[in-house]
Amino acid sequence: MTDKPTVSVLGTGIMGAAMARNLCHAGLQVRVWNRTREKAERLAADGARIAGTPAEAVDGADVVLTMLYDGNTVLDVMREAAPALRPGTVWAQCTTVGVDLIGGLAAFAREHGLVFYDAPVLGTKQPAEAGRLTVLAAGPEEGRETVAPVFDAVGAKTMWTGADGGAGSASRLKLVANSWVLAATAAAGEVLALSQALDVDPQGFFDLIEGGPLDMSYLRAKAALVLDGTLSPPSFAVATAEKDARLIVQAGERAGVRLDVAAAAAERFARAAALGHADEDMAAAYFASFDEPGHDGGTVPPR
Repeated sequence: MTDKPTVSVLGTGIMGAAMARNLCHAGLQVRVWNRTREKAERLAADGARIAGTPAEAVDGADVVLTMLYDGNTVLDVMREAAPALRPGTVWAQCTTVGVDLIGGLAAFAREHGLVFYDAPVLGTKQPAEAGRLTVLAAGPEEGRETVAPVFDAVGAKTMWTGADGGAGSASRLKLVANSWVLAATAAAGEVLALSQALDVDPQGFFDLIEGGPLDMSYLRAKAALVLDGTLSPPSFAVATAEKDARLIVQAGERAGVRLDVAAAAAERFARAAALGHADEDMAAAYFASFDEPGHDGGTVPPR
């Protein structure tokens, strides 16, 4: 193998496509596969080779990177890829899968002789496109020189959390980080909804907290998507946010911890999805404050 490994990217949605593009721009040989082929074909212009099946994508690859919807999908796709997987291939598993399925994914890796890295990423569409994600990684020391060029191409930094990918230390840290992100997103929507219900200009709230300890650039960014009506294309979709919130709640239950805010956030995302906002940015959880589909919250002041 050269110092620039051949990388197979399985899953080219919002995050996977951005990561694959940055791998191409870093000069790596990249094969891509997506269940909806059109999403993969957009990467041909960046130099990626489009594969018709997961097995075709991973055939001869040094590194397989999975960025799919959830853990069950990851396992299904890797089973499809199994006939072409070579023992010794590095598997960078970047999907947010929670903690319950890590053991099964690691067992699959052992069964097929793969070097397994639990490697979820922190960041959404914009940092993914800029190659500025944070990679949370756990896996053996001896394979890190192979996976390092991949992590360097997609992320601004790699935070190592352990030497055993199957222990799930990176995925556990990702859930902790996402619990804060999703709570803040849900709270941003409620601030806007309550402002409108009480006939308060949201800008008055932003002026009130400006420059103080309660101010937060993330709050302003998510609120702006609602106020400006720019929820599509999403940076991180409502449906995916609901999935992650439920993983957080499940992890807490397994550990004997009640996570009331995460549970409430999951329900807000579910209601927003049911109202037709599943594929919009997760800031659209704002709409869960209203009962009718298409409700705009009354009077959203223009920015």
